[in-house]
Amino acid sequence: MTEERRVEAVNGWLALVLNLALLLGGLAFVIATLVHAAGAFHAQEIVSGASVVHRVLAGIATEILAFVMLFGYFTLQPNEARVLILFGSYRGTVRTSGFHWANPFYARSRGAAPGKAVAAPETRKRPRTSEGLTGAQSLSTKLSLRAHNFNSDVLKVNDKRGNPVEIAAVVVWRVQDTAQAAFDVEDYGSYVEVQSEAAIRSIASRYAYDHGEEHELTLRGGADEIALALKEELEARLAKAGVEVEEARLTHLAYAPEIAPVMLRRQQAEAIVAARQIIVHNAVGMVHMALNELDEKDVVKLDDERKAAMVSNLLVVLCGNNEASPVINTGTLYT
Repeated sequence: MTEERRVEAVNGWLALVLNLALLLGGLAFVIATLVHAAGAFHAQEIVSGASVVHRVLAGIATEILAFVMLFGYFTLQPNEARVLILFGSYRGTVRTSGFHWANPFYARSRGAAPGKAVAAPETRKRPRTSEGLTGAQSLSTKLSLRAHNFNSDVLKVNDKRGNPVEIAAVVVWRVQDTAQAAFDVEDYGSYVEVQSEAAIRSIASRYAYDHGEEHELTLRGGADEIALALKEELEARLAKAGVEVEEARLTHLAYAPEIAPVMLRRQQAEAIVAARQIIVHNAVGMVHMALNELDEKDVVKLDDERKAAMVSNLLVVLCGNNEASPVINTGTLYT
């Protein structure tokens, strides 16, 4: 794995002053040499031709040097870096924002990534082929260190129980190590997208959508735990690309359309059963309380048969879907 080496570039403003001095000084030196040689010729003074030629060549060399230096300037915005590559050799990374100057022979591109175009976080040149498709992409030596969002497409995956589900997630990431991002993977932007989708599929296949066993973590019931597991999975996959994952969270989770109606009916049935269990549990508690109150306050003495009838009537009233219609007994308690 490539390790990042941080270096500092020359201040661009100081280099610009030196550059202009060389540019103007070289031109002035050539002109002064030619003027002096012309004056000496008209005054019939002896001047060494070789000396004049050497001075003119020195001035021209100074001009060429000043011209070449003009190609060494670059700027970096906050949270932006540039990897320095000299004839294929990695020389370091500049992270300081501002106006800089470096060796003009440092590469402006770190190669080309073949394949289709993707939403990349860096400046790219995307030439069009004759068929209208995007060809090879020229990858810039400047890398963005800002936080990026990757919102995955809705993927259809089988969960732990084999049920097809639709799932999508958003991943917040940034480049941590510029050397790894630039040299250890072909295209770190595309790499993040592919590995993120692979991690989402892996996580979805490990857990059931819902209704797992007792205390079992599910995709629907453990949002925070699933987000943490997805982040750890992504960190393991993206570490070789020098990418840091700041957050990963599911944004879409549903059963696939072909089984959604069946699962909806099952969920409705389970909800009804759960509600009935709560109603019956509370109704039994209320009946028990009523019988205890009658016994403690000695309101009426009931034998087991009448207690059973009372319990039956109270449960019908408390557990019924509709309001009960009371029937008044005009006779005695036992007729």
